[in-house]
Amino acid sequence: MGKTKKEVSMAGIVSATLLLNAAAACMWPLTTVYMHNQLHQSLTLAGIALLGMSLCMILGNWLGGRMFDRWSPFWSAIVGTLCSFVPMVTLIFAHGWPIFGIMLLFIGLGDGIVMTVVNSFAATVKSVESRKVFNYLYIGMNLGVVVGTLMVGVLMAHGVTLVFIVAALSYLALLLIFLFDFRADIEQKSFEHSRGPAKPAQLNLIWLIAFLVFCLYMSYSLWESVISVHMTGLGISFEKYSLLWTLNGLMIVFGQPIVNRLAARFQLSSQIWVGTLIFILSFLLLVFAKSYAMFVLTMVILTFGEMTGFPGIPAWIDGLAGDNDKGKFQGIYNMAISFGRAVGPLYGGLIIEYGSYQSLFWSVTGLMLLALAGVMGRNRLNRRRG
Repeated sequence: MGKTKKEVSMAGIVSATLLLNAAAACMWPLTTVYMHNQLHQSLTLAGIALLGMSLCMILGNWLGGRMFDRWSPFWSAIVGTLCSFVPMVTLIFAHGWPIFGIMLLFIGLGDGIVMTVVNSFAATVKSVESRKVFNYLYIGMNLGVVVGTLMVGVLMAHGVTLVFIVAALSYLALLLIFLFDFRADIEQKSFEHSRGPAKPAQLNLIWLIAFLVFCLYMSYSLWESVISVHMTGLGISFEKYSLLWTLNGLMIVFGQPIVNRLAARFQLSSQIWVGTLIFILSFLLLVFAKSYAMFVLTMVILTFGEMTGFPGIPAWIDGLAGDNDKGKFQGIYNMAISFGRAVGPLYGGLIIEYGSYQSLFWSVTGLMLLALAGVMGRNRLNRRRG
């Protein structure tokens, strides 16, 4: 199984992130199509199944942070992976209804645990600057999404069972990486200048950052849900919509290292502020987007803002957290992401039903700007108080 090390390798952390997101990316686009077309269930029930999976992921995010801080980081990773691996193996042999929906809940729980645990392990790396660690993590995450999305597109043509087999193999590879590379001696934290729990001012800032993350991912999830309907309603094919996600993934994988080098010259909070503002303003373009070229331009601007601002957020939270509650606050960060993704499609559907796409894009832009203003205002106040 390997000897206990002082810290987990960056290669192990990035590989684990890539495999986890590749496996998850196989399931998310598959669920609605499979439930509706092959299991002959309603789209409403498919939406409920995805919401249940998201809620279980939020629970897993919280559990992962508690387990990392209060139990064993290594065994938290193993338990979380098994929680996803065993249901995925089950789906290879039995994938009718309701067993499919039940297994999704366990997979969501396991993914949530592992997501937080990997982020928490990343926060313990001392040999690499924290900002760089989370930048590498972000590249691994997006590369995993690109790989998973491409895999499910190719494999689905050969049957859903093959998709489950490949996803199960991804979780198996993840389990092996944890067994051989994540035996790091960080259970007993002994820092020379150990910082206790985050101060009240830092706590307030962390919660404001979490609210901003929730708003960002709630808005981002609109691209995965209602914007596809909006584009096809404008006469743009679904294939062209899918190409936008390929563009997004490739820009992040190849552009992130360049952005990282440029951003290293600036303060972390400034990098996050600028990148997040660019991301937010891209939603204003959606108000006026009617042609495919406008949607491509919007995705390019959104992706540039995303890869500038998003990777630094967990590193910023890590810097605000105390030495003994890193898992807790990485859990809060991941819960905000999962909750935003869960609420976004529902929020989008309601606003469109009682308003319009334009009112939806205006509303999320305003909400994100308000959250960003709160974070930057609180951060400036904390600096003045010193």
